[in-house]
Formats: sequence, structure tokens, C-alpha cells
Amino acid sequence: MSRRSLVSLGFILALAAGLLAASLAVGNRPLLGLDLKGGVEVVLEPEERPQEITDGDLDTAVKIIRERIDGLGVGEPDVTRQGGRVVVQLPGISDQQRAIDIVGQTAELRFRPVCADLFAEPIAFSDPESDIELPPAPTLPDPVLDERGLAPCPTGIDYNSLATSTSAEDELDRFVVLPERDNNGEVTRRLLLGPSALTGAGLSGADSSYRNEFVVDATFKGGDDGADKFDEIAIECFRGTDYCWPGAEGRGRLAIVVDGNVQSAPVVNAANFDGRVVISGQFSEQEADDLALVLRYGALPIEFQDPTDPQSDSTSRAVSATIGGDSLRAGVIAGIVGLALVFLFMIGMYRLLGLIAMLSLGVSATLLWVIVAWLGETQDLALTLAGVTGLIVSIGVSLDSNVVYFEHLKEDVATGRSLRSSLELSFPAAFRTIFWANFASLIAAVILYWLSAGSVRGFALMLGLASVLDLVATYFFLRPCAQLMSRSPSLMAHPHRLGLPTREEAIPAGAEAS
Repeated sequence: MSRRSLVSLGFILALAAGLLAASLAVGNRPLLGLDLKGGVEVVLEPEERPQEITDGDLDTAVKIIRERIDGLGVGEPDVTRQGGRVVVQLPGISDQQRAIDIVGQTAELRFRPVCADLFAEPIAFSDPESDIELPPAPTLPDPVLDERGLAPCPTGIDYNSLATSTSAEDELDRFVVLPERDNNGEVTRRLLLGPSALTGAGLSGADSSYRNEFVVDATFKGGDDGADKFDEIAIECFRGTDYCWPGAEGRGRLAIVVDGNVQSAPVVNAANFDGRVVISGQFSEQEADDLALVLRYGALPIEFQDPTDPQSDSTSRAVSATIGGDSLRAGVIAGIVGLALVFLFMIGMYRLLGLIAMLSLGVSATLLWVIVAWLGETQDLALTLAGVTGLIVSIGVSLDSNVVYFEHLKEDVATGRSLRSSLELSFPAAFRTIFWANFASLIAAVILYWLSAGSVRGFALMLGLASVLDLVATYFFLRPCAQLMSRSPSLMAHPHRLGLPTREEAIPAGAEAS
């Protein structure tokens, strides 16, 4: 038994030390959350609209925003509803403005056939200083839609004199004139576009990739509202019909429009795409990533006011890293004070066994630090103040296991069993109790993690990890330590060093051991 105990003890110590050294060598550190590291908090107020904003609209917006922020790689964002507004907390991100832009985008994607290229600015149709009366500026006609939701391009109009369509005019079933912008946001040209028979609701996914340039790979859902509808539009552009006028090569173009701006207007080079489309447009890597991210998680059901507009009810504020540092120091001090008090109690009650308990706690804490640091680096798991609270609570969870074993020892010695026999034989019974107690804590942590959101999940995760690691440390460290102590004649002759009663103290005078 002594050899097996040494192997088990050596294994857990080597594992903890090796993982800690490897973690420090590669520079893994826990990722701190908003309340510990600082970051940005965005409060989003919905824009007024004729239809009533329902709780379902807000709940859907919260879900989509949380998915978008997760896609950005922000560690443990906290996205919650507070009445009729949405509050987003973004801890320690490097590009706050990018995250704010992604949070509030409505990102409605529309596919519109291109009818004509226009100048970047409309040609003035009349001179206000001239006395000559000129005919009124041209306006776009109402489209005559067929059963597919498409309409032939208008004729007999001076296109370059058309004004750019306003947001109120940008409706699915109307002709529109929309701008195409370069990377600096400057309008390079405008396009006369036909009605949109297909929106981003027909998409099932989107990802960015590099194929000699950065592009977005879009995948359509099957059926009439997805891939089939896209092919109906694509075949008109491929043939260069009245619905989608041809360019120099005899093939028309299809514009991809996001929030009233033309992202790309590629020539359609096939009549059938089988639900997979590549969107190109001289994107930078970040532009391709952002477009794919927004398309992947869909459009928000409501539009929010701009948090960067000083006249808006939506706001954004930076949370100082100094405030976060104060919170972290307060949490660390609380943990150290609690740990010191626990240490004094364990040593006072259990002497050498108490010291072994604290070393067991150190082993599980080392493994926990390695896991949290690894998750922070690879999964963007942020350690928040709630997570620190979970770590402090886990101290009690871990020491409970030791106390259960030590009290089993006291009971066995009190009944007359020898100290050596008690150290070796009482562990299995105690470990069953320890296992089910930690299993109950793990169930509670899993349920709390599943049902909660934001920083509360950090508390649940820390508690769940501590419960699992406590079982590991108890079995692989505490058990062999106890077995090795049973081989020490000095300790067997002086039970008080282990915080245990002597045989004479355990068995009252006149009583006999069974």
C-alpha cells in the first residue's frame, strides 16, 4: 500500500507542478471581466415605431446581441434587459467601437437586381438661380411586380438625375437608388436597383474566407424562401433580361445591400448556385469578418438609437480599469483573510491533518488556476467578481471533504479501532459521502450555469470546477497522505499530532474495545 500511495502522491504533485509550469511558460493568465479589468457598458434604447415593442422583441434582441458579442471573442459579455432597454457590458476588449457598432446594427440584408450605374452625386435638374422654368425632377415609378416579386427595370428616365433614396423610400417592393462606398466611407457610385424578392431571412449561415481576396461565403436555406428564390433572381441576371439589365459582357449584376448601402454588386456568372454564394467586394479582413458575423446572427427585430449620438437616449461609458483593479484587490483581500482564518481553524482542530488539508486545497487551487487561465486564453472565459466569489466559496467546499474524512477518523478511533487501521480503512466510507456531496454541488452548479447568463455563470462555473477538482485532490492527495502517515511509528505513538484522541481518551475507563 505504501508504494501505491507514493505513486499516487507523486502523480498528482507532478501533474499540478507540470501544468502550472507549462501554463506560466506559455504566458497563460486568467482573463479578467468588466468589473475587474474595466471595459465598456452600452445602454441601448429602442427607436420609436408605429408598432408596439413587445417583450418578445426585446428578448430576441438580447439573444442576437449576445451571440454577436460571443462571435467577436469578447470574454463573458453580460447582456441583460432592464425594463424596455438592453444593457451590454463588454469587458476588456481592444476595439470598443467595433463591438458597439456590431451590437446595434439592424443588418437587414437584401438582394436587389441592378438596373443601372449612376454618378456618385445626382445631376442637378434645374438651376435655382435661373428664371427658366424646367420640368420637375424625375421620380421612380411604382414597380409592376410579377408572381415572383420581381419587376422590369424602368425606362424613359434620366437616371443620373434621380435623387438617392431615403430610408423611408427604401422598401422591399420598390425601385431604389442606393450608394456604394469605398473603405473610407466615401460614395464611389450609386446604383438603380430593382425590388427585393429575397432578404437575409433566407440565409442559413455565413463565414469569411480568403481566396485571393477576402470574401464572405453565404449559405441559403432550402425552399422557396431561400435557395430557390435566389436562383430565380440569379437566372434573370445571368441572362441579362429586362429585370436585370446586362453589362458589357451581356450578364447582369445582383447587388447585396445591407442597411441601405450596397456592399457588393457582382456579376452573376451562373444560373444556379445550389444554395451557396460567394460575396466579394474588395473587403478588408475585418470588413469580411464583420459582414459574416452580422449575417450569421441575423437582423435585430427592433432598431436601437445610436449610443455614440449625444442626442440619443442610448449611452455608452467606459468602466475604469482602476475601479476594476480596486474590485479585484478587494476580492483578493477577502480571499486571503478567509483563507487565513480557515488555516488557523484547521491547524487548531486537526494539527498535522489540518496542514495536509491545506496542502490538498493548494493542489486543487493550482489545477483550478491552470484551467481558468487556459479557458481565458482559448475560450475567452472572463473571471468576474462573481467568479472570484465562486472561488472563495470553493474553499469551503474543498475543506468540507477533509473535515468529513477527519471526523470519520475520530469516530473510528473513539470506537476503539487502532489509529493505523482507522487511517487506512475509514477513507472508503468517508469518500462515498464526499463524492455524493460534491456531486450535489456539481448538479446545482450545472443548473445555475444553464439557467443563468452573464457573470452569474462565472460563479456557477467556478463552483462546478472546484467540486470536480476537490474529488481529484481528495482521492489522489489526501488518501495517500493519510496512508503514508499510518506508516510513521512516531505519529502512531502521538495521535495528538494529528488532532486525534489517544486510545485511552477514546475508550472510557472500564469499557472494552470490541
